[in-house]
Amino acid sequence: MTRIGIIGAGRAGVGLAVALTQAGFAVRLHGRKPKEVPSAIEFSHGELPAWVADVDVLVLAVRDDALAALAAELSRAGKLSERQVVLHLSGVLDATVLESLRSCGCKLGSLHPLQSLSDPETAPEGLRGAAGAIEGDAAAVDRAEQLATAVGLKPLRMSSESKPLYHAAAVFASNYMVAVAAAAHRLLERAGVSPEDARDALAPIIRGTVENIVRRGPEEALTGPIARGDIATIRKHLNSLSTEEAVLYRALGHAALDLAHLGDDERESVERELGAR
Repeated sequence: MTRIGIIGAGRAGVGLAVALTQAGFAVRLHGRKPKEVPSAIEFSHGELPAWVADVDVLVLAVRDDALAALAAELSRAGKLSERQVVLHLSGVLDATVLESLRSCGCKLGSLHPLQSLSDPETAPEGLRGAAGAIEGDAAAVDRAEQLATAVGLKPLRMSSESKPLYHAAAVFASNYMVAVAAAAHRLLERAGVSPEDARDALAPIIRGTVENIVRRGPEEALTGPIARGDIATIRKHLNSLSTEEAVLYRALGHAALDLAHLGDDERESVERELGAR
């Protein structure tokens, strides 16, 4: 049985530990401080765990800006060897952030689930069917693909140079979608709707939009005044918004216009109304 150690007991580390444990792996989890974790997971805390030399795969589930320092600390400890694979979970960084571990002979790589792991208890369900970006040394990529497949991820092999583009796509699909939803909530509240009613009112259209994007793709899912070339409505929107809101509306309007099926004259009219990119 593949033995897996995870350093980092945040949401991603605990969530992955739960998923891997349910997939039948022997998993050890380590954090800097004491923490309650699911009882099926062997947990330790403090400085570097004593078991690092015993695992087949070591996963570093710490913040991006802590990865290089942790790799250097592991290298100085001198407990890792050429038989082991070390992976990190960063979406934007590639395996070179672990370069200080080359002296140990480890195979280095990264595995990033394209999914939000906000609740460790539901992580196994959330990972099933999601994509997982994988890159690094050939042996590390093979091992990462094995783990990804075991928890239900669909592996996406990519080059190290592609990681920033990949992660930017994830930010647009998740973080910025949240920011846009927050803007919609604020506008409804300014229109006199209570926060609770605003959340309830927007939930169906948000769900429906996401379902349409998944089913039909962004281009066919686009509706609204940009898709129709409705200049009067766009103008009314812009006149009702604050300066900051109008900046966001115009930027997203130009992005939506790139998807719209409009004639040249209609497109030019919408572009003039939205203003310069």
